[in-house]
Amino acid sequence: MVLKEGMPSQGELVLCKVVRITPYAAWVKIEEYPQVEGMIHVSEVAGKWVHDIREFVKVGKQYVGKVMRTDPQKNFVNLSIKRVTKYDEKQKLNSFRRDMRAERILEKAAKKIGKNLQQAYDEVGFLLVKKYGDLFSGLEEAKKSDQILKEAGIPGNWAKAIFEEVQKNLKDKEIMIRMDLELKSYAPNGLEIIKHLIKEIEKSTNSKIKYISAPVYRLELKTTDPKSGEKKIRDSLSTFLDPKKYEIEATFKMLK
Repeated sequence: MVLKEGMPSQGELVLCKVVRITPYAAWVKIEEYPQVEGMIHVSEVAGKWVHDIREFVKVGKQYVGKVMRTDPQKNFVNLSIKRVTKYDEKQKLNSFRRDMRAERILEKAAKKIGKNLQQAYDEVGFLLVKKYGDLFSGLEEAKKSDQILKEAGIPGNWAKAIFEEVQKNLKDKEIMIRMDLELKSYAPNGLEIIKHLIKEIEKSTNSKIKYISAPVYRLELKTTDPKSGEKKIRDSLSTFLDPKKYEIEATFKMLK
């Protein structure tokens, strides 16, 4: 289970598991902050009249809750689930899955130097969370070099083990960007112009463009950074498919 130190902050989204239900509240444990307990009042369960709280929350089920108030002296928080949007819930669950993946990598690094997961958190994990915001972001930085970890205060044996495990287990996922290009030229040498521009676009974007059927061509680009890859493609198209420079008509459509 992904762990964090201290108390969650007001407004933070947390994963909570219902352990007990009374007529007016659901009592939960906070998954990432095991030392913290929480309560969801019946008024914060749903955005409508709640006749029976058990219709909306179940014992043993996990929910994404929003921290409304904190009591550090009691290690206690008041939560709301009605104020969590579907988008918020999706983002939180995705973030949690990334951190679970990072935790597994941290545990492998710990075994490599004869440590357990709790020791990993105590010695380096909480430090990475504090410096980079979450465990996954910390390991993303570690991909660059073990020196970055050392500069962040991570001991040498840990830095080496984490760097080695990150290199093996945190590889960037490649995404395929596809775009259909409709290219027309009425110049006497129109076909040669189109072939020349296709080669230039392929060269500038590291993509492949294949013929579909006149006048449609399909551009495909594998990238680990879709946002940057799409920008590179659009910049290239605006440069090479400029009707002011070449006798060509061009339209393009991004494919899902």
